[in-house]
Amino acid sequence: MTRAIVAEDEPLLRRALVDLLRDAWPQLEIVAECEDGAGALEAIVEHRPDVAFLDIRMPGLTGLEVASASAEASPATQIVFTTAYDQYAVDAFERGAIDYLLKPISTERLAATIQRLQARGASGAIDAEGLAALLRQLGSLPAANAPALTWITASAGRETRLVMVDDVAYFRADNKYTVAMTAEGETLLRKSIRELLGALDPTHFKQIHRSTIVNLRAIAAVIRDDSGKGTLRLKQRPETLTVSQPFMAIFRNM
Repeated sequence: MTRAIVAEDEPLLRRALVDLLRDAWPQLEIVAECEDGAGALEAIVEHRPDVAFLDIRMPGLTGLEVASASAEASPATQIVFTTAYDQYAVDAFERGAIDYLLKPISTERLAATIQRLQARGASGAIDAEGLAALLRQLGSLPAANAPALTWITASAGRETRLVMVDDVAYFRADNKYTVAMTAEGETLLRKSIRELLGALDPTHFKQIHRSTIVNLRAIAAVIRDDSGKGTLRLKQRPETLTVSQPFMAIFRNM
């Protein structure tokens, strides 16, 4: 049986795609449904699925970044992007011979994609060169979401602290709250890591672990060990940060 994961941050769209897949491809086993890029990458590493349906724009890691990391973590996994991009991006997908589904997803388009996936079978590994070219072409497209967060507030008794996001070296999950670490120390935010992921500028803030988001401008060095895991040394903080093995692909070109 063919195994797949579905990654889409909008619950209704995720459920709709899962329902369409179950109707159009009864032999497909969906082993994981993911709501963000980090969850998708972890699911790919855990399950090594035959196919991954990835939304391009997800909190934290984008679908493109997940696919790039998957080329190392699970090279036999075929990738299908779901996107609401305009014709410029669709042309890029076509030239790169990358499978995609344009939202809203039609049954006819899904059926054609399924036929291509089934025809390629296990030989349909990720086209690393095509994916790299696609990343370059799409990298300059503006984000469709609201402007990125520039400052955050945190309460301490009667005092409300104002923290500039650029001054944060990294964010760390703390139960349902988040700790923001700056050169001066830590600040507790009444926001979850997931809430922050959707508001931070993805060009500067990257998830390196399910519970950690790092400011790329705060990194002094990236160290990879023999197991493939990594460690980040920071410019203005004494501690180091651990990078989960799948997330090391983010730093491949650093």
